[in-house]
Amino acid sequence: MKLFSMMLSTTKTQKRLFQTCFLGLALAGLTFASIAKEDHDDDEKPSVSAKEKAPARKEEHEEKTAVLSAEQIKTAAIAIAQVGSASIRETLPLYGTVEANGERVQHLSARFPGVIRTVTKKVGDMVRQDDVLATVEGNESLRTYSLTAAFSGVVAERNANPGEHTGDKPLFVLVDLSSVWVELSVFPRDVTKIHVGQTVRVTNPVNDAVNDGNIIAISALSNSNQTLTARVLLDNPEHQWIPGLFVNANVTLATTSVKLAIRNEALQTIDDKPVVFVKEKQGFEARVITLGRTDSEVSEVLAGLKAGETYVTKNSFIIKAELGKDGVEHE
Repeated sequence: MKLFSMMLSTTKTQKRLFQTCFLGLALAGLTFASIAKEDHDDDEKPSVSAKEKAPARKEEHEEKTAVLSAEQIKTAAIAIAQVGSASIRETLPLYGTVEANGERVQHLSARFPGVIRTVTKKVGDMVRQDDVLATVEGNESLRTYSLTAAFSGVVAERNANPGEHTGDKPLFVLVDLSSVWVELSVFPRDVTKIHVGQTVRVTNPVNDAVNDGNIIAISALSNSNQTLTARVLLDNPEHQWIPGLFVNANVTLATTSVKLAIRNEALQTIDDKPVVFVKEKQGFEARVITLGRTDSEVSEVLAGLKAGETYVTKNSFIIKAELGKDGVEHE
């Protein structure tokens, strides 16, 4: 009887143990099923990798359009031009100095020996034709006569003061700066490339002023530095070309016409590619272009632009900076 009770008790204990194990297995099965379902659902969903997300971001950066207000354009002094035909010049670079036009210089001396009574002009003064520069009292006649300018110009030298006696030295030197000479140094190897009549573009390296002139003479003898001198006649109505100024020059050797060209100042570089900024309705678009022949001012366009399109010339770097700022904001 006691043995039977012990067996019965053992059976009940095993039963409880069995029930507990069964319940644990059931809960584990539910958990496993839930995890499997989630894994299955994830497998069914299309995965989105970082690589696939990249194009959307890339598209943002590929827009490359800068939007500026009319006030910003005016303040930045942005200039525009239209794509069109141009002439590409083959040039020979030279260097030289501005000199007074030797045919427009007056050395003013006293007509008769005497005493200088008055002086009305000093060095640097502008004078007009027939202006009185000084008066002189003749030694023999004791009469006073005037020294007048033969043409309009500037007083370059003055060797006269009231009370002094006139001598052999000129009292005044006048220079007409409405035109000047540019003396260019030409090395012997380049002599055969230049001739009288060629067009020369002269540039002031200080302020980038530019003017065109023509070669009027080529020296027959070389200078002490083994170079010849090519003389260019340059109009100078605003007197911006001052004698003694060092200048750069490009002699035009040949010209070639091209259908599409842009000014070199319009060119910028983005992602190591040449671009210009084309004016569109929504702003200024950075347009990648293919370049051909070029000179110091313009470049031929082989691809990327059409005739008549409007592009930025002056201060195009400001628009590039605006694009760079937008790129940083996107990042």
